[in-house]
Amino acid sequence: MWRKNKISASVNISKEHEYYLKSIKREKSFIKTTQILVFVIFIIIWEWAARSDFIDTFLTSSPGAIFGLIVKFVEDGSLFKHLYVSTTETIAGFLVGTIVGLLVAVLLWWFEKLARISDPYIVILNSLPKTALAPIIILWAGMGFSGIVVTAASISVVVTTMTLYTGFTSVENDKIVLLKTMGANKYQILKKVIIPANIPSIMSVIKVNIGLSWIGVIVGEFLVSKAGIGYLILYGSQTFKLDLVMMGVFVLGFIAAIMYFFAAWLEKKVIKY
Repeated sequence: MWRKNKISASVNISKEHEYYLKSIKREKSFIKTTQILVFVIFIIIWEWAARSDFIDTFLTSSPGAIFGLIVKFVEDGSLFKHLYVSTTETIAGFLVGTIVGLLVAVLLWWFEKLARISDPYIVILNSLPKTALAPIIILWAGMGFSGIVVTAASISVVVTTMTLYTGFTSVENDKIVLLKTMGANKYQILKKVIIPANIPSIMSVIKVNIGLSWIGVIVGEFLVSKAGIGYLILYGSQTFKLDLVMMGVFVLGFIAAIMYFFAAWLEKKVIKY
């Protein structure tokens, strides 16, 4: 029966609608192909400029040198060690910052007076340069894994709180009034209206927090870490090994892109569900 309905639904699609669906697919394919081509052309021009001595490879390195260094670090296993350290720190900082920010936003929505009292302090906290305060944060939280995680979380927690709290208070009041007239309590309103209405905002915050968490981790590794992508970049800059610095940047961008695409895929699944 389900197969028959599916077949009949596909038969009932008009030619105009079918053409529209195909045009959307073509546009998506064009965008993805163009994105890949832009990156490939950039790499080709960079390598050509390096081999033709149009740029100083001591300052900019070259794709060939970076790839060779990646192969070397993969063969001796050190790249996976640094990746593991930075990735675990980023995931931990991301989870702490996102979850704490979400809970604080719920708390502020739940207690309106508390939100009014804390409003100027949240604005002040958001304006503080967290990266500049990283040494103090690390001294408070610890000189190792915990300090780096807290540094990463501190960058994203205030942004998460402000974004989600704004979304919570922007939900249509008519829906809340309707539930109240039906006898719903505050928890039921939060569960049935506030959270579902802000799923897109929550997913957007998750994607933003991935980048913010990486920033916090790299800053923390610059200060105290003995391993990780940030440590590689710092070591390369101190010893004037620009190949190592560029390799760290490329690996960092690659891992961050993977995490972002996973978050985007999760967003589609959650919103569709």
